Amino acid sequence: MEKHTLRLMVLTALVAAICVIGSFIKVPGVLTTAALDSAPAFISVAFLPPLYSGFAGALGHLATAFTSGFPSGPFHLLIAVEMLIITYIFNVLHHKGFKIAKWVFLIIGNGILSALPFYFLISPAFFIGAVPSLLIATIINAVITMFVLPIIEKVFSRRKVSDI
Repeated sequence: MEKHTLRLMVLTALVAAICVIGSFIKVPGVLTTAALDSAPAFISVAFLPPLYSGFAGALGHLATAFTSGFPSGPFHLLIAVEMLIITYIFNVLHHKGFKIAKWVFLIIGNGILSALPFYFLISPAFFIGAVPSLLIATIINAVITMFVLPIIEKVFSRRKVSDI
């Protein structure tokens, strides 16, 4: 394995570990897996490629599901894939310079659209009940990311991940 890939994998594992810590901070609501596990993955867009950030986001959700007792059963795998995709797209939008669109996408994508499959898979009532707590958790994660991301970018602008 080449050195650069190993460094990216280690950084991804570290971000995922921080996501695990955030998974213990739950947002009260109907959906018991709404937590502050996403912010570290969203912040990682400053120094990780899109796919690695996405994997950190997926692992963060799985950690939250684990600490909550997997209340949605195998649907948590679907949610993890959704987190991978949302974090991936957020990373791409960030690197392409979409300063406002990335935040709009993040809040709508993670706060509303990620619950949409459950409208059909479980019930419309579950969707309506889940969206408020999911939206609140998404906004909290986004606000944390808004404050921390510029600081992390300044740190990493001096040194590339491959130079560490």
